Amino acid sequence: MIKLDYKESEGNYLIDLTDYKIYLRREERSVNTIEKYIRDLKAFFSFLGNRELCKEVVVNWKGHLSKTYAPASVNSMLASVNSFLAWSDLPQMKVRPLKIQREFYTKPEKELTRTEYNRLIQAAEKKRNERLALLLQTICATGIRVSELKFITADAVRTGRAAVECKGKARTVFLPKELRRMLERYRRERGILSGSIFCTASGKPLDRSNIWRDMKSLCESADVEPEKVFPHNLRHLFARTCYQLEKDLSRLADLLGHSSVNTTRIYTKESGTEHEKLINRLDLIVANKQTTT
Repeated sequence: MIKLDYKESEGNYLIDLTDYKIYLRREERSVNTIEKYIRDLKAFFSFLGNRELCKEVVVNWKGHLSKTYAPASVNSMLASVNSFLAWSDLPQMKVRPLKIQREFYTKPEKELTRTEYNRLIQAAEKKRNERLALLLQTICATGIRVSELKFITADAVRTGRAAVECKGKARTVFLPKELRRMLERYRRERGILSGSIFCTASGKPLDRSNIWRDMKSLCESADVEPEKVFPHNLRHLFARTCYQLEKDLSRLADLLGHSSVNTTRIYTKESGTEHEKLINRLDLIVANKQTTT
């Protein structure tokens, strides 16, 4: 059972999350997942204030989140707190996630198109930011997560295969020949003999926040809406392109490193525009044809 110590001067509870972090690491949760869980928990305990921890407060927090965040974000934050409550032997305080009706298509305003992707590459090249141009192409041509870029090493470029470990799973990511050629030239010019190709001047792998900021800096010159420009959207473009070629969800799940094809389905949703074109091609309206003949 957890012990909450209320600090009156600050108006909230103090709680040591060290043991919970250790538990998450033993569960082989990724560093980013652990950071997110802790961030969500801090937000929850800030909301708790000086009130007693009980089911009613957790339910109220769920309602509070629903007024501010999208349903998927609410459920993600609830999952963090539910996990913590289960670990704390307080399963009776867990709350149910929001019910979300599955959408069968993506919103065009959020889907990065291939044309827009090309413009981002061109914008990076015009800024003479070769590293960023290669980084974008590496994510989009392999489908890796931004957190997996560190596995694109000098050895991976030489062999054409990157050994990726993420979320307790290992898989091999293949690098296209043209990408290998470009990365090999970049590696030689930068004198990178080993380790990650995409690194800082001190040799450390690029930070997620730096990559995000660099990508956003391309939006205006590339004429792409900022809402579309983030690393994971490149992974989605990879997934949609692969699926359009083969229509094989199981194979795509392996390429993306998904444990379930249900997760992969999210990546293969087409835009509403494509659905609109499809239903127009069905040609099932006959009334106007009869009146015009």
